[in-house]
Amino acid sequence: MAEENQVAVQIEENHEHQEEGEDAEALEAMKQRVKEMEEEAAKLREMQAQVEKEMNLTTEEDKEAIDARSIYVGNVDYSATPEDLQNHFQSCGTINRVTILCDKFSGHPKGYAYVEFADPSSVANAMLLDNTVLRGRPIKVTAKRTNIPGYARGRGGRGTRASWRGGFYGHGAYFAPTFRGRGRGRRATAFAPY
Repeated sequence: MAEENQVAVQIEENHEHQEEGEDAEALEAMKQRVKEMEEEAAKLREMQAQVEKEMNLTTEEDKEAIDARSIYVGNVDYSATPEDLQNHFQSCGTINRVTILCDKFSGHPKGYAYVEFADPSSVANAMLLDNTVLRGRPIKVTAKRTNIPGYARGRGGRGTRASWRGGFYGHGAYFAPTFRGRGRGRRATAFAPY
């Protein structure tokens, strides 16, 4: 009986040592895998940074220079192609790029385009083609303006709601908007704490 207990204890100890060895091996394998994943992530970050660097070669000055030699073309026929626009403006100068903007949901053209020329003097020549006909429609040609992020162009925003609809009246705590009541000329005021 004592011998059987000793054998059982030895078997359990061996089994525990084996489990510890397997746990250590599994732990080492996991550490190795984590190390490989970290190296792979570092490579991916490097590649992504390189691609972003290549894509963002244009700085703010470059964008302004590109805008200075570009034109906006409005009222473009929906079936017009970049080749049509290129043929229409080829007499003005060398064209670098023609961009017809499309709706991001439907993919249909929005009806306007941008044409980028090789040099800024071509813009003045292209402006002479304002109100000319392209595919049966008179096109509007203007110099492309540089977009200023965050600059409101008067298309609404905070504090511009019409006061006749009970909108923004100022910073006062209480105000009394007027409502259209029943009958002619009847105006009622109501308590509105906000």
